[in-house]
Amino acid sequence: MLKSKFASLFGLTLLGLMAAPYSQGQGLGNSPYSRLGLGDFNPNTGGVRQQGMGGVGLAAPNGINVNELNPALVYYTSRTTYEVGVNGEFKTIRNQVNSQRDGNGSLSYLAFSVPISKRWAGAAGLKPYSSVNYLSTVREPVPNDPNGGLSYKEYKGEGGLSEAYIVQAFQVAKGLSLGVTASYVFGNIDLTTGTSVAPADAISAAGLSKVIIRERVRYSDFTFRTGAHYRGKVNSKLNYNLAGVYSFQSNLNGKRDTSLEREDAAGLQTENTTLLTNQKGEATVPAMEQFGIGFDNNKNWSINLDLSRQEWSKFRAFGLQGGTVGIPLSNTFRAGLGGEFAPDPSSVSSYFKRVTYRAGISVAELPYRPAGERLYDRSVSWGFAFPLPTATVLDNTTINMAFTYGQRGNTKRTAESPNGNVKEDYVRMQLGVTLNNRWFIKRRIE
Repeated sequence: MLKSKFASLFGLTLLGLMAAPYSQGQGLGNSPYSRLGLGDFNPNTGGVRQQGMGGVGLAAPNGINVNELNPALVYYTSRTTYEVGVNGEFKTIRNQVNSQRDGNGSLSYLAFSVPISKRWAGAAGLKPYSSVNYLSTVREPVPNDPNGGLSYKEYKGEGGLSEAYIVQAFQVAKGLSLGVTASYVFGNIDLTTGTSVAPADAISAAGLSKVIIRERVRYSDFTFRTGAHYRGKVNSKLNYNLAGVYSFQSNLNGKRDTSLEREDAAGLQTENTTLLTNQKGEATVPAMEQFGIGFDNNKNWSINLDLSRQEWSKFRAFGLQGGTVGIPLSNTFRAGLGGEFAPDPSSVSSYFKRVTYRAGISVAELPYRPAGERLYDRSVSWGFAFPLPTATVLDNTTINMAFTYGQRGNTKRTAESPNGNVKEDYVRMQLGVTLNNRWFIKRRIE
């Protein structure tokens, strides 16, 4: 039986590691806002448990799931725990003129944690750092053209960055734990800008010659995050939790290749010129501050509030404010409120009383300010944790599910967006499997 458990764990690990290289850079469908900065940035909102509560959990200790959202919470690891999650998303993207539906899926994360001693625990894992996936076309008049010619520009980006991390967490005093995360960030981002010039009466850019600028940027470097958590009692039946997490500013080393291509009306390449090779630079990712407060009864419910702030106005990439796209970014703020409830975790008469039910809401600012207007990402989430009936004192398996419905941006017209800003309506789904096992205990009876 023990061998079969280790075989299952090894199989899931192998499957996750095989999928990881292909998942890196996979976005969740066309996302125009991923053109900004390093793409859709992972705001450190945790795994499937936290997503079901609105992306909160900085001050929500848990001995079943890997909660590396706050590195200090890894201390609460009670068993060796392995967790894997996958994502899926469907969305509608629109402005005042056009709309489209899109969707995709990817590996979400891999996480592993283990208690090392009474006051020490560690964790390791792999998760997305940012995702780039967009395709858009802009039609505008050719400057100073007396014939009223039109310029068609096609912007395309794909790829993203991944984060491999190691966590160390310690209890330094009664109720107080500290943790630190060291991460290696790596990945590629491919950006393409294609330009075609057409007469004033052209309907589209189809059948026209095209000039294409291609950029490939490779990033890799280390980043660090630290966290603290304090747990105390309000009374004999109510506990409070306070938490703070600080992600240090990082300068990711980058290398950029740039080339110029030309295509004729038939789409055949007529020129390919290398402009830059291995141009060195860096991306400055600003520090992020997160704060959390939570309450629980140490039995079957918890409620949590998380706040975060990040100064994206300090973002630079290869010396340019806003990155290679050249769109300056602004500071952001995020707030989330959520909780979880299990009617009776030890019930033997009703399985659904052992199920954990989760829900939460969140609102976050986007770093893009068209004409100075603030854009928001608002969402509502819910989720479930289904323990398998085969659970024992030594090991158990839990199936976690999380769902999110949200709206990002709006369709308001501005001077910068004459056709309206971009609005995304999305439904996001996450499925996770958590395996808990007490290692290093020799069983006498199988």
